[in-house]
Amino acid sequence: MPTSVADLVLRAAAVHTMAGAAPATALAVRDGRVLRAGTDADVRELIGPGTQVLDLGGRAVLPGINDAHLHGAWLGALWPDTLFADDGAPGPGPEKPLRTAAERRAAILRAGEILAALGITSYTEPGLGPGEDNGHIGAFGMSVVEQYRELAAEGLLRARVTALWLYGELDGPSTFDNFRAGLATVDGPGPDPRRLNFRGVKIFADGIPPMRSAYTHHCYADGSHAHLLVGGADDPEREENFTRMVRTAHEAGLQVGVHATGDRAIELMLDAVERARGERDVDLGHYVIHGDLVNAAQLKRMARLGVGLSAQAGIAVRTAGVVDAALGAGSSDAAWPLQEALDAGIPLCLTSDAPVLPPDWRKEIAAADQWMGPAEDVRQRMETLLRCYTVHPAQQDGAASWKGTLAPGMAADLCVLSADPFAVTPAELPEVEVDLTVLDGQIVFERRPGMIA
Repeated sequence: MPTSVADLVLRAAAVHTMAGAAPATALAVRDGRVLRAGTDADVRELIGPGTQVLDLGGRAVLPGINDAHLHGAWLGALWPDTLFADDGAPGPGPEKPLRTAAERRAAILRAGEILAALGITSYTEPGLGPGEDNGHIGAFGMSVVEQYRELAAEGLLRARVTALWLYGELDGPSTFDNFRAGLATVDGPGPDPRRLNFRGVKIFADGIPPMRSAYTHHCYADGSHAHLLVGGADDPEREENFTRMVRTAHEAGLQVGVHATGDRAIELMLDAVERARGERDVDLGHYVIHGDLVNAAQLKRMARLGVGLSAQAGIAVRTAGVVDAALGAGSSDAAWPLQEALDAGIPLCLTSDAPVLPPDWRKEIAAADQWMGPAEDVRQRMETLLRCYTVHPAQQDGAASWKGTLAPGMAADLCVLSADPFAVTPAELPEVEVDLTVLDGQIVFERRPGMIA
């Protein structure tokens, strides 16, 4: 018997490691890591008396899904409500504020249940910190941070969580002085950064095009013009303060995620990153959040500077009409250039921004496919979009060396689907069920207990 006997073996499956390996039908797991991927015969010798063996009956295995922009505590508070109706326009969300530590803890736990049922094993909380301590929603302040830390210490988080610090208001203003003061209080990543990792900071540069608050180089259809959310007396001072924020965080070794939807905000962010890297040339994985109006020249700069993009195809599909109304007819045609970002070599992450949208990655992949238009190679399109929910988010998390694929030695985070995603079109993917979710080698969700023996 080999020295490395598996704890868990999945066999009789279509195993997609997303690691460029040969097709596999079985996967062996030991101590929370992938031990081997191969044929059923390849893993047979790894089965011992204590090995849990699951025969999947032709189901498919993927790396665990990573939603790189999802407000967990807020999702847990609102679900099943979202800010968008399933097919409607954006609007104010229902008022379900989290007022106590117990309510925040319960919301995070509920989010874990929701996400595990979707095969999601990692997500990013994009903005938690003192800037929201008095926020009326109650899902983004330091009390939420403390609840995450307590749940992580108790081993109760049902997904790996990456978080960004927030030193201003969510979707609102911030100042350089508060930002700098906040950075001075940043502590270490915690006892287990593979479960809970405060990796960087979030900056709100602007708002969104439908609200005419994206920072653009041109006026809106009604003649109005937005300004940066960063404090300052005028545009030049606000721009300088924003640049100082990015450079200060970069110097501190922190990843910067910038909410930027307008082309002027994105250009300013890239200018700041270029200056920061000129002073300290290290790739910290900075990225643009949303990036609705990013243009071709900016995509090339992003690729050169190592700046990623976290986008929401579902928002593109739902808001194209209101973007045209705000910016002028046809403006949405050039917005959300997902294929162009991929062609430029940018690690594009598709995300839900839940609870803005439901956290269903299958629907987001279908929306991305719809937005990108017909594919010459449907299988290649599916693989590309699945990488936007597995491989690329692991890169954004700075964790590509240990999660995001199912190669040997990688984290045994995976989801089991009722059918092979490569046997359906992206439009059909939402009909494929998530049957099983495994985190760190442990089963955290079964759609019907006992359905897999």
